[in-house]
Amino acid sequence: MWKPLLAVCTGYFMVILDVTIINVAVPVVGRDVSASLTAIQWITNGYTLVFAGLLLTGGALGDRLGNRRIFCTGVAVFTASSGACALAPNAPVLVAARLVEGVGAALIVPGSLALLQQAFPDPAARSRAFGLWGSMAGIAASAGPLLGGLLVSTVGWRWVFLINLPVGIACLALTLRYVAPSARHPGRTLDWPAQLAIVAAVALLTAALNEAGRRGWSDPAVLAGAGLAVLATVAFAVRERLARSPVIPLSLLHARATSGGAVIGLLFNFGFYGMVFTASLYFQQQRGFSALGTGLALFPAVAMTMFASVLSGRLSGRTGHRPLVAGGMLLAGLGLAGWAAAGNDPAYVLLVAPMMAAGFGTSFALTGATATVMGSAPAGYSGTASALFNTTRQIGSATGVALGGSLLATATDYTAGVRTSMAAGALAYLAAAALAWACVPPKRAGS
Repeated sequence: MWKPLLAVCTGYFMVILDVTIINVAVPVVGRDVSASLTAIQWITNGYTLVFAGLLLTGGALGDRLGNRRIFCTGVAVFTASSGACALAPNAPVLVAARLVEGVGAALIVPGSLALLQQAFPDPAARSRAFGLWGSMAGIAASAGPLLGGLLVSTVGWRWVFLINLPVGIACLALTLRYVAPSARHPGRTLDWPAQLAIVAAVALLTAALNEAGRRGWSDPAVLAGAGLAVLATVAFAVRERLARSPVIPLSLLHARATSGGAVIGLLFNFGFYGMVFTASLYFQQQRGFSALGTGLALFPAVAMTMFASVLSGRLSGRTGHRPLVAGGMLLAGLGLAGWAAAGNDPAYVLLVAPMMAAGFGTSFALTGATATVMGSAPAGYSGTASALFNTTRQIGSATGVALGGSLLATATDYTAGVRTSMAAGALAYLAAAALAWACVPPKRAGS
């Protein structure tokens, strides 16, 4: 029964791992392939830009052609491009391979949730499955620097990509054997002008947020990117109103559970990934930890994600999703507020509890938020709902990292910048808690 979950989570873990595992390898990679600063930025961020920009396209293709088919195509593309990254002789080839990796990731993620919804029709089992799926993100994102540091210091940076080959092959074999084929809707046309507009909007916004952390929020390039993203969003909205087959049906956006759940996803990714990014820099630059030591320092937050997701999935049948999402966000917000109030030079033991609270609360809430969004999707639009949810989460991640980087770069006192970043994350979590109480449906009597 749980073999489909193993197949889907293996692919999702691989995708999220590649967002962060490259960070500690970049200096070595740059020297080895003689990459310029611009090329290094593209090696790091190009994958994320393509991944975020094409998520809605991947979801629409899954609904039209079958989510299992698109998921397997994404796994194959991702695995092959990972091999190309590992064998890249120079920077241009590595950048191109990373961009193709992003295409594969955008095909994998929307289908992953749609396939779980298909494989687990029982609501209680589905909640547990969504919880374990969600925990993969926190584990993969936080384990990336630790695993990357181990691989770079032992067998070399190319194994950062080679490790995906056996994982991808296993994922493909498990999916083809244990995941049932998905329904297709070939009569549903793809509105390519709207698809291109949303790709441009998400890619431009993600690029602007990434650059804001390095250049500053008032930099002309950052402002231009943000302005163009707004124009692309307006073009997308106009096109959606005119299209016979919109990318995101208006009924999906008008549903409070869907739109509210998507915003909650943005807010808790903002808080969690902003914390991981800021804490990583703090431990390395202020405390002098190595990449491996930083990974170990962050491990308590990672360990909480798996435990919280399992607990949340089991409790949802008794309480419904609303108290779990609101309670998880409240706990995470109090945790980051505790870091912000911990003082200028707190002992590590005083930072463990805030990190654990944030990791636990985020994963505890993710199960209910995911189930809320997926449960509100009309028939035949599970891939699109998954893509919408994961797109807003990616935007939240990019915003959290960008704001954290900007605060650290502009603060006169580095520790004060860290505390301000944690306070911003706490506010995002608390806003998500309030939104959850308003938008997540309560448990129905007798259900």
